Amino acid sequence: MSLEELEKRIGVLEDIEAIKELHRNYVFYLSSRAWDDLLDCFAEDATAEIWKHGLRRGKKEITELVYDVFDKLEKTPGHLVAQPVISVDGDRASGYWILYLFPFTEPMTWWQGKHDCEYVKIDGKWKFSSVKFTRPWPEVPE
Repeated sequence: MSLEELEKRIGVLEDIEAIKELHRNYVFYLSSRAWDDLLDCFAEDATAEIWKHGLRRGKKEITELVYDVFDKLEKTPGHLVAQPVISVDGDRASGYWILYLFPFTEPMTWWQGKHDCEYVKIDGKWKFSSVKFTRPWPEVPE
């Protein structure tokens, strides 16, 4: 393997780790209700399709979703993302994650969903270009 090939492989691994950090921070901000930090995770022209709340295009519509919908939802004690599968192609990437939500219920329960995401690297920093959250996942047959 040439030095150039090795540098490229290391670059991809570093990008994957940066995307994982972005996504983990996004979920931390979601759980913490740190809305401005959460919104900073999105590119200006990003899209978001979160569960039953419809497709939002651009940071302005995503901001409205966060403050008009998320901020009014009952707090949950936590969110957890797991099992990331990420593919990097230059300054673009895609991936999917499993997300677990832990609502305040007795007895304790959890909900499972899936994040399908696209990412873009802007000025050396990874951001979401698209987030789709599906719940329940896997879909429950009717």
